[in-house]
Amino acid sequence: MSVSSSRWRDTQERCVGMSYVLGLKCRECGRLYPKEVVFVCEYCFGSVEVDYDYDAVRRSLTKASLAARPKSLWRYRELLPIEGEPTVGLTSGFTPFFRAERLAEALDVRELYIKDDSVCHPTLSFKDRVVSVALTRAKELGFDTVACASTGNLANAVAAHAARANLKRYIFIPADLEAGKVVASLIYQPTLVAVEGTYDEVNRLCAEIGAKYPWAFVNINIRPYYAEGSKTYGFEIAEQLGWRVPAHIVIPAAGGSLITKIAKAFKELTWLGLVSGAPPKLYAAQATGCTPIVNTIKERSDIVKPVKPNTIAKSLAIGNPADGYYATKAVLDSGGWAESASDDEIIDAMKLLAETEGVFTETAGGVTLAAAKKLIEQGTIPRDELLVICITGNGLKTQEPLLNRLGQAARIKPTLASFEANLAGQIPGVTTKG
Repeated sequence: MSVSSSRWRDTQERCVGMSYVLGLKCRECGRLYPKEVVFVCEYCFGSVEVDYDYDAVRRSLTKASLAARPKSLWRYRELLPIEGEPTVGLTSGFTPFFRAERLAEALDVRELYIKDDSVCHPTLSFKDRVVSVALTRAKELGFDTVACASTGNLANAVAAHAARANLKRYIFIPADLEAGKVVASLIYQPTLVAVEGTYDEVNRLCAEIGAKYPWAFVNINIRPYYAEGSKTYGFEIAEQLGWRVPAHIVIPAAGGSLITKIAKAFKELTWLGLVSGAPPKLYAAQATGCTPIVNTIKERSDIVKPVKPNTIAKSLAIGNPADGYYATKAVLDSGGWAESASDDEIIDAMKLLAETEGVFTETAGGVTLAAAKKLIEQGTIPRDELLVICITGNGLKTQEPLLNRLGQAARIKPTLASFEANLAGQIPGVTTKG
């Protein structure tokens, strides 16, 4: 047994072998289903989600009990859809959360925080959260093979966590994915399949494959369990703020699940009495080249119209988002709004975040910051209220958009004279000898 799993067993003895999951529940008609592989309601064709015994959770999950637990996403085990001990992703979660004072000054806002999932995760994105939960549940359900359709970060997470869990793994990606994300999947030796098409075409193909082969497609047939992992992002924001509720949270939107689950996280924390007050206003951020959720929010519509993606933010390039309707509802119900960012605005925001806070985010983070900047300038987000910006992936994975946009290294000979001759203008008190 590893040190992490041993520590988990010692600190979570009361939870081991106990399930807080009542079953699955249709998000539309409310029909109940058992804790099995069900992802679409057979009566109304609505999607299903996990339903919990909140009375039992309230007795176990308290601020005092949390204080003694390991700092991973599994500290919130009662609100995650597993039966026994967690077996995957024991080090995932509880990523940095910090006040971004220099960025706040640049944006002219009073109180700004960054929730940074680009570091401390095994594969450097928030997808380590959902995959940890999905694969733990997949093993409980008896699967020996896992798979996914991915725009990159999910591919990396499934490949890595499945390798450690000794599960067979099939990863399906669009053929034009960034090289960094392809390499970061191949290193774990999955069966990687590059499909000549958009993510939406990849996803449709995977739905067909999942109907024929007995595999756990994390974001298709076991999606209800997988999606619950995103709640931990919201749980951590509240806990790391000292059990305060931020006024505003800006969140990148691809399939829309992260927004819906952050909303659910704050509802659950309120039901359990861990936080109080009004829930945060949520804001969806998308690239201008792929705005199905932003468009729907701005139109205040119930219909998400698919689009064909054309953006450098490939991790958000989902033209037909699975949770688009629910993300729209979560944003509008919260009193929030949405904004998009062009490719140039994305790159400028990536540079701004790096220059002010030392955070190298991928293009999705550039989208989120650029959208937040617009929302602040529009007056939609007040400058004097607590704001959280969600950074969900690492810039090392998406370096291509930055090529030729950052200048060049100063090239010199290995002498002090060459150094001073070339950089004298940048060194205080030093001038070039004439």
